[in-house]
Amino acid sequence: MAELLQVQGLGIGWGAQLIQRDLNFSVQRGEILAIMGSSGCGKSTLMRHLVGLEQPRQGHVWLDGADIHQGEESELSQLRRRFGVSFQGGALWSSMSVGENLMLPLRLFASLSERAMVQIAEFKLALVGLQDCFHQAPATLSGGMIKRVAIARSLMLNPELLCLDEPDSGLDPVNAARLDQLILSLRQDLGTTVILVTHSVPSVFAVADRALFLDDRLKTMTAIDTPTQLLTHGTARVREFLQRGPGA
Repeated sequence: MAELLQVQGLGIGWGAQLIQRDLNFSVQRGEILAIMGSSGCGKSTLMRHLVGLEQPRQGHVWLDGADIHQGEESELSQLRRRFGVSFQGGALWSSMSVGENLMLPLRLFASLSERAMVQIAEFKLALVGLQDCFHQAPATLSGGMIKRVAIARSLMLNPELLCLDEPDSGLDPVNAARLDQLILSLRQDLGTTVILVTHSVPSVFAVADRALFLDDRLKTMTAIDTPTQLLTHGTARVREFLQRGPGA
């Protein structure tokens, strides 16, 4: 597989606080890469840097050879539209219906008729199994449904790379497993490359081709490989995490 995203010497932090340093990895086209680690290790912060929402302290993030943090703002905006992002809480607009939430990216970045936008939104909702929810208000949805609507919205501009921040956070095991199957289906049916930020060990084994471990003590990545290889041959902390979960 060819590389889609490359991360080189990346350092991230808040103010004077260093969160992670010396991050070097790539994401292959069509793969599902899990970013895992204990709570507070910087997983979500790293994702925000990968999609251009935060400026790194040092290093680079390249999408198809283009630096997503350097260049003319118009060019960077165009580049970042190749990402789809689903945030941890869903980030749906409560004043809009589900359908209106989905159509918002099209209203901002596409020139389409109302009918065309509705058809696209209905299709994306069908992809996540919510074809009957177009007119519903977000407040009427369950937690699992909100997660799926957020994923559907992140697909509206047909992104090459889908970034999911803790999509199964707060879900019961049954709905978490359903979400894992949805992620696999999106890769299979659409060919979407996925970066999955998670602390869920079952999800890592269920969907990830490779997993990257962020060590909160060393403040850097200490492993990247298939989950099975990491369970067998990873560092002691990685093996503990995969054996016992994020509290290890």
